[in-house]
Amino acid sequence: MLIIPAIDLKDGKCVRLKQGVMEDATVFSVDPGAMAKHWLDQGARRLHVVDLNGAAAGRPKNEHAINAITSAVGEQIPIQLGGGIRDLDTIEKYLDQGVSYIVIGTAAVKTPGFLHDACSAFAGHILVALDAKDGKVAVDGWSKMTRHDVVDLAKKFQDYGVEAVIYTDIGRDGMLSGVNITATVALARELAVPVIASGGITNLDDVKALCNVESEGIVGAITGRAVYQGTLNFAEAQKLADNLSRKGEA
Repeated sequence: MLIIPAIDLKDGKCVRLKQGVMEDATVFSVDPGAMAKHWLDQGARRLHVVDLNGAAAGRPKNEHAINAITSAVGEQIPIQLGGGIRDLDTIEKYLDQGVSYIVIGTAAVKTPGFLHDACSAFAGHILVALDAKDGKVAVDGWSKMTRHDVVDLAKKFQDYGVEAVIYTDIGRDGMLSGVNITATVALARELAVPVIASGGITNLDDVKALCNVESEGIVGAITGRAVYQGTLNFAEAQKLADNLSRKGEA
């Protein structure tokens, strides 16, 4: 089980939002490169980076900050990046820059042909992010709910060739209210590709709960506010996850 620190970028700074509200941003660092290096030094084995301005605008907006992150980390650990990525040229540019995985969210739902093309052109490098509430998918930075069922869409995108599905319960993200284990497991059981959990991780109990269902196909958990506000110690969390994984394999 990978514990994956999130670096959310707004106006070149590292922030966290509550339930995706851009106006409700807490700034945790003005140096994204230093923040990436911090998580690397803490033992992170992957980073989750989101261009929040890009997600809102539909095109990249924090390229300087993303450059700082890829420069700080180099090729030491993979970076998965999302937010405003709407065309193949942008994907190619970011992969050339050192990003390992591209996360496609709203564009996957609105223009599934783009996701299909991305999976074909950049096999092994595309993740899809599905943000849902009560089983229905949300788009446009969670501002709009759709009628799409999250399981149905995930199965469709799995057939396209995505590497994994990032599942966020938007009712819990940034609220430190615990992970929606039931919904995450229900999705993972329907898929052959791995699921990465996101939203609501608060403390070591949440890490234990996720590790207990790792065998269902849940391979990682993205954490943001908890590791920045200190309710979750990242290094302890990854150590615990590693120990529980070893016990599960024994």
